[in-house]
Amino acid sequence: MKTNELTKQIIGLAIKVHRELGPGFLETVYQAALAYELKMAGISHEKEKVLPVRYESVKLDVGFRCDFLVDEKVIIECKAVKKLTEIDEAQLLNYLKVTNLEVGLLINFNVMILRDGIKRMVNNFDEDI
Repeated sequence: MKTNELTKQIIGLAIKVHRELGPGFLETVYQAALAYELKMAGISHEKEKVLPVRYESVKLDVGFRCDFLVDEKVIIECKAVKKLTEIDEAQLLNYLKVTNLEVGLLINFNVMILRDGIKRMVNNFDEDI
């Protein structure tokens, strides 16, 4: 599946989760529900994926984890906060950089309408993928 199709499907599943649960839960509740929906949709994913971080020539063992790595193409970072910040965005961009992946979704479930809480971010994205 192409990356754009995959992100569209992920967003649809996130919207389904948000419609069912609404705002106000902890991030872990949304992560568990989204993991369930990804599994039911047959979408390959890894939850709490450990990401390698290199500093100069050293691999740092710092427990750097993204919420989801989906189909080895898309990183999802889930939040349940009042408002997304530049730090949240920087976190996702760093995940994309260390994995050399092109697309990530920052999803804040603590909003009334989920489309207001979704930010799609790219790192050297090639739309033909």
